[in-house]
Amino acid sequence: MNLPRLALTLSLLPTVSALADTFEREQALKLPEVLISANRQVEARNDSSAANTVFTRDDIDRLQPSSVTDLLSRVPGVQVTQMGGRGSLPGIYMRGTKSAQSLVLVDGQRIGNSSSGDSNLQHINIEQVERVEVLRGSRSVIYGSDAIGGVIQIFTRRSAEPGLQPRLHMGLGSNQTWERSLGLSGGDDNTRFNLGASLDETAGIDRTHQSYPSDGDHDAYRNQSLSLSLSHGLSDDLEVGFNVLDSRGKNEFDSPFGRYDSSTDQSYQQKPYSDFNVSSVSSYFDARINPTWKTRVELGHSENREQTRDKLSAENSVFNTYRDSVNWQNDLALNEQNSLILGGDWYEDRVNSDFDYYGARAALGEDSRWNRAAFIQHHFAAEHFSTELGLRRDDNQQFGSQNSWSGTFTLQLNADNDLLLTYSEGFRAPTFNDLYYPDYNNPGLKPETSKSYELQWRSQLTDSSRLEASLYRTDLEDAIIYGSRPENVASARINGFEAALKQELFGWQSNLGISFIDPRDRESGHTLARRARRTLNLDLDRQFDQLGLGATWQAVSSSYDDEKNLQPLGGYGLLGLRSSWAVNHEVTLQMKIDNLLDKGYSRALYQYQGEQYGYREEGRALMFGVTWMPQL
Repeated sequence: MNLPRLALTLSLLPTVSALADTFEREQALKLPEVLISANRQVEARNDSSAANTVFTRDDIDRLQPSSVTDLLSRVPGVQVTQMGGRGSLPGIYMRGTKSAQSLVLVDGQRIGNSSSGDSNLQHINIEQVERVEVLRGSRSVIYGSDAIGGVIQIFTRRSAEPGLQPRLHMGLGSNQTWERSLGLSGGDDNTRFNLGASLDETAGIDRTHQSYPSDGDHDAYRNQSLSLSLSHGLSDDLEVGFNVLDSRGKNEFDSPFGRYDSSTDQSYQQKPYSDFNVSSVSSYFDARINPTWKTRVELGHSENREQTRDKLSAENSVFNTYRDSVNWQNDLALNEQNSLILGGDWYEDRVNSDFDYYGARAALGEDSRWNRAAFIQHHFAAEHFSTELGLRRDDNQQFGSQNSWSGTFTLQLNADNDLLLTYSEGFRAPTFNDLYYPDYNNPGLKPETSKSYELQWRSQLTDSSRLEASLYRTDLEDAIIYGSRPENVASARINGFEAALKQELFGWQSNLGISFIDPRDRESGHTLARRARRTLNLDLDRQFDQLGLGATWQAVSSSYDDEKNLQPLGGYGLLGLRSSWAVNHEVTLQMKIDNLLDKGYSRALYQYQGEQYGYREEGRALMFGVTWMPQL
């Protein structure tokens, strides 16, 4: 698809005449009880068929997470593993699926690395985030490939209201950690903008226990981030805008495997680090053509760039991936009971590496591929029940066509209780690494596919208590495993239960999330690697006039680091405390202590000289911060 040609087509559209509310989406980003990601449109959370969790900017300020992954670990059904401290590579396991089987978006744009499937969420600075929405369960009808386990969408900072609102934040903490951010947002009735910049630095920790002496140092991390959003209402019916997020920096890490030299058949010490850059740029055109038809076009570009070097050698490797995308969606209100979503997607992935990526590039290698799709979803709402039925067809340059179906039946038992029964299909195309990585590839791989079944119960128990619970099953076919080379030989069955209880009692606000999963390889009966069967997260918060107090308890059961279940990972419990004090209307002080009990734990293992060791995670860590928002 030719992007300039599409832009020209948009410029020739006739002038439209009625958008219900300019900045509708901008305003919705501030509200906790609405959802945008499920159907790419603003809707009430309780009206969505997706099991979902929403964090607004107010939630982020209250919880004081150190990173996006820290925030995600609070979501029932989501597990986060890391290989040692801030900036280390995370694994995001949503409902028992692996990282590459969940889709990550920033302002509507895919940011996943098309060579490895990783999303690099660890490099997105939490200070540049306005809102995070997490959809649990397949959403492949709306989003296509990768959305088997669910969807995570991050929205960058937005203007709160007309006028100018500057902000400054500085933080100092353990391990020589510094946080600095500066922002300015504002606008008028027609234009809104936000500009933010941040710099985070830490001396880090020694991520490995026993390994090469060169790994005995602390692993530092530096992250510079910039975000920019601009929206303009050309009329009451037409809005245009764009969003930019750019994060770049340096990440030191340990390499307990050493550097292998095939000419001498020996391994040597390393002191590796990487220069990274994760960026996303998107623009949109949002219009209401008439009272029943609303259309939105989004154009985007995202990049994942990484150059890895070694202080002890001349070793140097580059992995850069790029993605261009276009999405067109039409929302049609046919009558009071029937509505329709019609749309199309196109995106192209490209890879650039200094490897003879894909050794036989001339014979079978590919460094780019496109995917185009069309989708339709119908919603019917009666007095006591509703239905949702969707179909998507993807056409992939490498893998041909793929159909995905989904359907939901919602029964309203009474004004406070709903039951939802959902069936959904999903798929994931193999990454470039799966297909072409030198000496470890399989160009004959097929896409992974899934079928999911879910029963949800949503209940407003009292005015101050709400329960959302899900019982689900996901069947995976042609799952890719990594032995001597990637192969479509595995099938998996994941059964699970999760619940979220929100309660206010004696002025304390509590959010409890629990999850029980049984993720098994159907051939061997083994539990899937790095999936804990039981997780619990509890947040307690209370505001005493100017003083806010809060605590978090997180418990994760034991798991296995390998597919054969020979390398156990111990469970752990973490306690954190936080507080804030509004000195006046402009200045707020924050303090938190993570891992108060100084628990030693590991989320992943590595092997050194035939023995298994766990990557270190941070022990007790203190953080103090001050936020200044002067009123102009």
